[in-house]
Amino acid sequence: MCQLLGMNCNTPTDIIFSFEGFRMRGGLTDHHIDGFGIGFFERKGVRIFHDDKPSAQSPVADLVNSYQIKSENVIAHIRKATQGQTSLANTHPFIRELWGEYWMFAHNGHLENFHPPRGQYYRPVGTTDSERAFCFILEQLRQRFDEKPDTATLFETVSSLVRQIRGHGLFNILMSNGDCMFAHASTLLYYIVRQAPFGEAQLLDDDVAIDFSSVTTPKDRVAVIATLPLTGNESWQQLACDELVLFENGSIIQRDRPAQPRYLTEEEGLAIARSVGVVA
Repeated sequence: MCQLLGMNCNTPTDIIFSFEGFRMRGGLTDHHIDGFGIGFFERKGVRIFHDDKPSAQSPVADLVNSYQIKSENVIAHIRKATQGQTSLANTHPFIRELWGEYWMFAHNGHLENFHPPRGQYYRPVGTTDSERAFCFILEQLRQRFDEKPDTATLFETVSSLVRQIRGHGLFNILMSNGDCMFAHASTLLYYIVRQAPFGEAQLLDDDVAIDFSSVTTPKDRVAVIATLPLTGNESWQQLACDELVLFENGSIIQRDRPAQPRYLTEEEGLAIARSVGVVA
């Protein structure tokens, strides 16, 4: 199963600690060897790094770790290919312009028989179901709204589009425009909001710990979203199956959760992924 990592916060923050554990899942602590990517929003601009090599051994991942880029919104993805060959064109996150701002997207899952009509404005460059889904979402948003709608309308529209797409299979996603971040879970997706009083965190995938109180201010608030928890000594929250949430400034500001929420165990989520060929 591909791995997702996102960060949304109220002040520019580096993601080095979380990324250090996350990258180990790309060929060392897990079987995700078909490339990785990470994108950082900086005001209206974006820095994006892709490699078609496993992230655990990637010189590009080494560069990201040493760069210590600070951003309010970050999306990273480690790929386990199910559709499309291993190539840079098929490496997440994908990026496009809409309403004069960049949008970034990454997907974990597998969509069957998802072939939306050829878009007028957005078309895939690669051959993945993920990029087709991203282009479909942006195409529908641009067709419906000449300018970016208010947050409530945008959330409602994205929610309806997500419901259409997830009917084709597993659709765990992260999507951001640099101000807010959408997160949707079909199976497994967790998050944690770190804020004062800050404490120590210990990575699960590497022998690394950090005391956040020494590198933050009392006003900082940082939300980290991941396919599976990255630390073992913190309380991660799980999104319900088919739940969509919207993060802004490190907090959830809107959510669409089923009336009777269902939460999978890690074993159940991985079993579902294996049933559609997503896990090695």
